[in-house]
Amino acid sequence: MAEAYIIDAVRTPRSIGKMGKGALSAMHPEHLAASVLAALKERNHLDTADVDDVIWGVSGAIGLQSGDVGRNAALDAGYDVRAGGVTMNRFCGSSITTANFGAAMVMAGMHDVAVTGGSEMLSYVTHHGAKMREAGVGSGGMGTGNPRLQAVHPQSNQGVCADAIAAIEGITRAELEAWGVESQRRAGIAIAEGRFAKSVITVRDEDGAVILDHEEYPRPDTTAEGLAQLKPAFAMFRDMPSQPGGKTYAELINQVYPGVQITPIHHVGISSGVVDGAAALLITSGEYAKAHGLCARAKIVAMAEIGDCPTLMLNAPVPAARKVLAKAGLTVADIDVWEVNEAFAVVTEKFIRDLGIDRAKININGGSIALGHPIAATGAMLIGTALDELERSGGRYGLITMCAAGGMAPAMIIERV
Repeated sequence: MAEAYIIDAVRTPRSIGKMGKGALSAMHPEHLAASVLAALKERNHLDTADVDDVIWGVSGAIGLQSGDVGRNAALDAGYDVRAGGVTMNRFCGSSITTANFGAAMVMAGMHDVAVTGGSEMLSYVTHHGAKMREAGVGSGGMGTGNPRLQAVHPQSNQGVCADAIAAIEGITRAELEAWGVESQRRAGIAIAEGRFAKSVITVRDEDGAVILDHEEYPRPDTTAEGLAQLKPAFAMFRDMPSQPGGKTYAELINQVYPGVQITPIHHVGISSGVVDGAAALLITSGEYAKAHGLCARAKIVAMAEIGDCPTLMLNAPVPAARKVLAKAGLTVADIDVWEVNEAFAVVTEKFIRDLGIDRAKININGGSIALGHPIAATGAMLIGTALDELERSGGRYGLITMCAAGGMAPAMIIERV
């Protein structure tokens, strides 16, 4: 089997995901995706006629952000028409999965060059999704609008799921807020020291004017005292019907986990930020890299996808990590850098406790609580962040994973070259 290598990783800065407020919110979704695809092409002098496929992730596939964004963004970025493009959806886990798919095709010998990644304009999705809900379109929740499926595998609001997991695990609000403060602190240090500079591009318009060249979301001055004053964000959802006349989001969880008393504790300071962004990876075979003078930065060691309980929805990263470690023949002690998406603070806290991870090795440069979570783009961002940190620190192995709606998690292990 051939080996797959990451040649480069690029991403945009994250922009506040509110229409008219974030710097990226006025962009066409395909233009946003094209910005990172063009950067990969230019930085690596890539002959895009050699790209076998652009494998792209988008979660909120509505309006201008629907259809085959991967193909259209590649064309917008000036790729050769022979470079194919496909767009897929694994919700939050989309762009780890696109990387897994691309690497698998290279390892199988079917592709020489794969460009993978994802993009998300939550400003657009939130704005237009709200209008759709006002018109009576969509379920109005974060789970499924399929009543037959809800009867067998109820899926609740993700924030209510986070609060339920905290209740089940006995994790307190104060403990989660401590992680929220730490995420902001670490991100502030990383930005001040330029740790993201290798991967972050400047987003420009058609005339070359700068649209965004810095992170908009972080609040490095966050304190525990400030977080303690915030109101829980998902209290209203706990007792809200998931469908007109249907069960509440709390009742959906209690259908599978009877007796769990769900106390609302998660708020904006310990939940992932709503932002816009895009990220992309260049993955090739070793033979192609050598023949074209490309310097491999990391080898993809192992990949995994797993499903878990769809009702609690957020717990799959732990079994995903165990699965990918087993595939690689590695242990928790072998991993130098862990990137686990901070969808909610409880996800990372439970992950640390279940696997016995050294807190100094996980989300070293902050996570989505501080930086924001542009859904389908986040996985590729995490891979790039892990790669940059391995190079900065001299570590060998990095493991990247994240929860996805429906109770899923993809995972990848990379080895610094």
